[in-house]
Amino acid sequence: MFGLGSTKQQMIAPEDALKGQEREWVHLAPKHVVLDAPVRTDEVPDGHEVAIFGLGCFWGAEEIYWQMDGVWSTSVGYAGGYTPHPSYREVCTGRTGHTEAVRIVFDPSVVSYADLVKRFFEIHDPTQGMRQGNDVGTQYRSAIYFTTSEQEQTARELTKIYADELANRRLGDVTTEIAPAGAYYYAEDEHQQYLAKNPFGYRCHANTGVRFPATA
Repeated sequence: MFGLGSTKQQMIAPEDALKGQEREWVHLAPKHVVLDAPVRTDEVPDGHEVAIFGLGCFWGAEEIYWQMDGVWSTSVGYAGGYTPHPSYREVCTGRTGHTEAVRIVFDPSVVSYADLVKRFFEIHDPTQGMRQGNDVGTQYRSAIYFTTSEQEQTARELTKIYADELANRRLGDVTTEIAPAGAYYYAEDEHQQYLAKNPFGYRCHANTGVRFPATA
């Protein structure tokens, strides 16, 4: 991905962030390439919830989540930053404060938020700080952006369980950011369902190799 090898590993101060755009400029295809759902899901179906995770390169993250039962739609975008309506190239400079994120609309009667969080921890390495594997920079940091107080409680409880498991194995400290979901900006259409359009494309699945404890 653009930005591979970046050394920008310090979060930028809000006052130093790029100016961005005043209004949304991204044009998305109306239909998800894989799922029978729209890509833009500002209106969430009744009985569904939204989960937002940052776990490195969003191409591979989205691919994993769209395969889970109970996931209605997925998209990729930018979260946790300061610059309004950023472009991919701007995010890659490290001067927007955003992390690459996957936004998941799911049916909790089929798949629980806890199951999404457990999968989150298993498919990336939450101990690497501002990187995932060879992808280096603030845009690749580990993050959970909760949308309800119940999600926050679940995220914090499961993060502690996984952190304790990694500590017992001496695999490092978890650096996952846990914060309320703020503005989420859809990434450009070329990045949406990228690996369905480019099946031999880049995937970064750095992980610890540790399954979430079965007793949790």
